[in-house]
Amino acid sequence: MSSNHAIFIHNQEEAKKFLAEIDIDPRAFAYMVPKAVFHCIKLKHIQCRAANIIKQEMLSKGGEAAVKKDTLFGQGHTDVLLMGTLKHYRLLIKKLKVQPLGLRELADEIQAILNNLEPARQTMQLANGGTLEFGQKTLVMGILNVTPDSFSDGGKFYDKEIAIKHALEMLEQGADIIDIGGASSRPDSEMADEAEEIRRVLPVVERLAREKTIISIDTFRAGVAKACLEKGAHIINDIGRLQLDPDLLGVLVKHQAPVILMHNRMQFRAGEPYNDLVADICEELEESIEQAVKAGLSADKIIIDPGVGFGKTPEENLAIINRLREFRSLGKPVLLGVSRKSFIGKTLGLEVDERLEASLAAAVMGIINGADIVRVHDVTATKRAALITDAALRAEDKIMADGCQENRPLDTGVES
Repeated sequence: MSSNHAIFIHNQEEAKKFLAEIDIDPRAFAYMVPKAVFHCIKLKHIQCRAANIIKQEMLSKGGEAAVKKDTLFGQGHTDVLLMGTLKHYRLLIKKLKVQPLGLRELADEIQAILNNLEPARQTMQLANGGTLEFGQKTLVMGILNVTPDSFSDGGKFYDKEIAIKHALEMLEQGADIIDIGGASSRPDSEMADEAEEIRRVLPVVERLAREKTIISIDTFRAGVAKACLEKGAHIINDIGRLQLDPDLLGVLVKHQAPVILMHNRMQFRAGEPYNDLVADICEELEESIEQAVKAGLSADKIIIDPGVGFGKTPEENLAIINRLREFRSLGKPVLLGVSRKSFIGKTLGLEVDERLEASLAAAVMGIINGADIVRVHDVTATKRAALITDAALRAEDKIMADGCQENRPLDTGVES
């Protein structure tokens, strides 16, 4: 039986590993690596005149560019699907940089997308000290709802002492971040006012600030963010991506506090259909990223969340998980929140307290597809799932490291 088989290479780092296994001349890496990595990039609403140039140049370099059927006539606009290796893109970008019709700027965008798809480690400085490290492991964010009406655990941790105890338990279970929310955003809920939200969360923040933990505040309100940051919180998790309270951004800039920008078509733009699911979400998140940076928030203090469950159908939520890697095009760490959500219930016909296994499956799929943080209710189970998923994703590195050792420890598959 043949040992020939297909392999899948997602980035230059993986290409180098496979080439190293063959023991090629290291001097050949510079030529072979760009040929080993293939990417498809979708360009939106490109002038047909410009699209014709892109297609001609990409074809001449050995790649491909798909455009709508009547683009040749040069009228109107078209989406463009580029298909090629890094070498094809490198040659294309060089040519586009000397072309008219806005193609020079488009070349820079294509290069930025390609750069963002490569794995990278990032250290994010937090408000009130401390850091978050991305690119080494999946971070687990434990959910702490200090509310009487949250969809999954409303009322369980409404009491301050019980809430603090649960937060400490989640830390012991391996949570890297505790996300404290004092106002439910579930559909059809009556949201607490700002004063009540502060009353609920601030005592918990003050207590947890004494612990060695990273505190995130699940709020879109400037007043809540300000009060919590002044008491030691580190991150603001904004379900409104800066659109629900115009004063929030000023608070973030003043404290240089990292923010999670979540896509949302439930609290606003409700019911608006998607023309192109991932492209529309990316466009709206990019608007908020540009808004934040223009106002003075450091670009390396932004995390994005595609907003599973917020104005999407069950099928759209599942598609987001499957295509999560595409959001890395924005060049920001990605948070995924799928724990116990209604799309699981609607897909499988399960009540909230029956959704653990499905939540874990969705989280694992998200990690495989590029999630940096998973936001969860069940910390112990998710932490274990994340650890084994991370180990599998990084197993090639260990194999190569162990390959140089004569006495490698073997897993016999037999429990002692």
